[in-house]
Amino acid sequence: QVQLVESGGGLVQPGGSLRLSCVASGTIFSDYAMRWYRQGPGNQRERVATIIVNGGRTNYGDSVKGRFTISTDNAKDTVYLQMNSLKPEDTADYYCNAVHRLVGTQYWGQGIQVTVSS
Repeated sequence: QVQLVESGGGLVQPGGSLRLSCVASGTIFSDYAMRWYRQGPGNQRERVATIIVNGGRTNYGDSVKGRFTISTDNAKDTVYLQMNSLKPEDTADYYCNAVHRLVGTQYWGQGIQVTVSS
């Protein structure tokens, strides 16, 4: 059974940094594209960043370009989201997502809260 477990959220002041982690288990990590989504209060779920595990190609949403970095540690089956220069509008529940590159099956983590506030 595929599981995604997020960690690293919390409260941070504007301008600060946080690093989210998502550990995948029960599958072959390199077969997936890994994504981070977020959903803020009253907003639709937004795709934040994508990384192709096999090769490392990345893609970012316009609202986070230049501030957030997605990366993986393939030995640990873990995807990270480094978030710098955080703004109050980054406040949201952040979700880890895995999409199998051949068959399209998706899996979701349980979500983790990030609050940017002074």
